[in-house]
Amino acid sequence: MDFFECRALFSNPQDGQIPMKALHDKVAVITGAASGFGRELAIACANEGMRLVLSDIDEKNLQGTLALLPSATPVLAKTCDVAQADQVEQLAATTYERFGAAHLLFNNAGVLVGGPMWTTTVQDWAWMIGINVMGVAHGIRSFVPRMLAQGDECHIVNTASVAGLLSVPGNGIYCATKHAVVTMSECLQLELQEENASIGVSVLCPAFVSTGIADAGRNRPAELAAANPLKEKYQEQTRKATQAGKLSATDIAQITLDAVKQKRFYILPHQKIKGLIEQRMADILEERSPRKTSR
Repeated sequence: MDFFECRALFSNPQDGQIPMKALHDKVAVITGAASGFGRELAIACANEGMRLVLSDIDEKNLQGTLALLPSATPVLAKTCDVAQADQVEQLAATTYERFGAAHLLFNNAGVLVGGPMWTTTVQDWAWMIGINVMGVAHGIRSFVPRMLAQGDECHIVNTASVAGLLSVPGNGIYCATKHAVVTMSECLQLELQEENASIGVSVLCPAFVSTGIADAGRNRPAELAAANPLKEKYQEQTRKATQAGKLSATDIAQITLDAVKQKRFYILPHQKIKGLIEQRMADILEERSPRKTSR
C-alpha cells in the first residue's frame, strides 16, 4: 500500500505523563478518516493542535479530508484496509517511526449492508465482520502493546453504534458486529485496569447521523460483492433516517473529544435513545420477547 505524507514532520513527543485534556501536540490515529465521523474527528483533532495519522481504504476521499485540515497540521496519511491485520500493523509501525507515539486511537472504520437475516450472504458476513469487528481487533492488537511500552497517558475510542445496544430489524449483521465492539471495549477497559495501564477506553454509540455509511458498498471488495438481495428497502430506510438526524458528524466528533477529555467510557450522543436501551434491558431481565426498536 502506498504511503503518502503531507505537511511538516515534527520531532517525537516529549516523555512524561500528560493529561488527556491537554491534546495539543499529541498524536491521534484515525481509521475510516475519508468521510463521516473519521473526517470530522480529523478536523476536530487538528483544531486541538494534534498531530494526525489518517487511514482509509478510500484514498481519493482521504485526500479530500487532508484538504480540509489547517495547513500547519502535521499529518501522515496511509491507505489501509483495516480488515487486513498486516496493513494495520504497518499503520502502527509507520505511526511510531514518524511520531514516536500514539496518544489517541480512533478505531472508527465501519460498513453496513441491510436486509433480512435469512437472505444474508456469506460475503455480507465476511465484509462486515472483517471491518467492523476485526478492524477494531487489529487496532487493539497493533497499538495497545506499543502504547503500554510508551508509558504516556493514552486513550482508545472504538466506534460502535446504538445498534450495539439495541436489536434493529433488517440490520442483523450490523447489530451483531456493533454488539461485539461494545463488549470488546468493555473487556479492554477492564483488562487495562487490571494492568494499571495509563490507557483509557471509550465506546462511541451514536444513533442516526448523516455519515454516508448507507452508501458504504462503494468500497466493497469485488470478491465480496454478492450482497443481500433484499437489502435496498432497509438501506433506503437507513439513508432517510440518517439524513433526518438532528446531530451532525461534526457534533459527534466534538462530543467524542469532550468525552475523551472527561475520560468517559460510554459515549451516547443521542440522549433520548436511552429509553429504548432501558426497554431492552427490562425485557431481558423480565425474560420477555424483544420489542421492535429503531435507531
